[in-house]
Amino acid sequence: MAKWFWLAGALLALSACGREPEREPAAASLPAGDILRLAPKEMAELKAVGAEIATRDQAEALARIPGVLTSLSVRAGDVVQEGQRIGLIVDSRLGYETRAYGAQVAAAQAEAARANADLARIRDLYDNGVYAKARLDQALAAAHAADAQVAAARAQQGASASVAEQGAVLAPATGRVLRADIPAGSVVAPGMSIATITAGPPILRLMLPESVAGQVRPGARVIVNDGNLPSNSSQGSVTQVYPGITNGQVRVDATLPGLTTQFVGRRVSASVEIGTRKALVAPKIFVTTRYGIDQVQVVVDGKRLSMVPVQIAPTGDPDTVEILSGVYSGDALWAPTRPARAAGQ
Repeated sequence: MAKWFWLAGALLALSACGREPEREPAAASLPAGDILRLAPKEMAELKAVGAEIATRDQAEALARIPGVLTSLSVRAGDVVQEGQRIGLIVDSRLGYETRAYGAQVAAAQAEAARANADLARIRDLYDNGVYAKARLDQALAAAHAADAQVAAARAQQGASASVAEQGAVLAPATGRVLRADIPAGSVVAPGMSIATITAGPPILRLMLPESVAGQVRPGARVIVNDGNLPSNSSQGSVTQVYPGITNGQVRVDATLPGLTTQFVGRRVSASVEIGTRKALVAPKIFVTTRYGIDQVQVVVDGKRLSMVPVQIAPTGDPDTVEILSGVYSGDALWAPTRPARAAGQ
């Protein structure tokens, strides 16, 4: 029995010596693609603010006399020319005054006619030696005074008529009517605004908090996030920073190419450049979105890929994004190589 046990052990030893030892699986190589090494770079710092489409100036069509607005021929949205009559104010009292001054003119003319007739008769008698020179001088002075009374009455009548003509409401500038909400038949007072009219080119008006007022300069980039504006109106530049601060805000004007006065007063969201800062920026091809989560593939130990969720933010360049969290400077990102586009596509 011992012999058989020894033989079985020898056979097991021989079979063990002929089997090869187990090896660790080889590390898989990275697939073909682009690799980006993250490093901080200077980028524009943008401040999100509210903005309004406006015009450089706004002109007010004001009432110049008190009275009743008998007609208003424009509505909001109409285009008017400078000097165009858009309304009429009538003060019935002025009509009575004008007629009263007309009666005074008639009375003064009658008095002047009598004085001039007396002067002619006295001059004839003076020539015949009936009246002395003093009597002639007295009649001449009375005739001149009567003529002056006629001129004064006519001047008063003209002044009253000119005041009545000021009841015409004129457009102070060429532009689009923004507001004309006083109905015909309303009683108005001098200085009351009848209509508001745009004046000057269209602009984008920004209201910035006073904490960043000193960081905005003319020429700073402005980005508008509104899909209803023309595509060429998405970016512009600051043209003027007003020195005054009202209610903790500073007013800034910016120009956008292709902007029109069609929607003056419309509110849009915008971002204005207030300086530069260090940030991690990557092309969009390195970021994928799955189930609403933005992710990047990070190269680990140069041998494998790891999917890492990140938080991103837009930049001024539509082809790049800023990575706020999830990866760090020095990390290597991987993206599959995009196929080359055929000519004409």
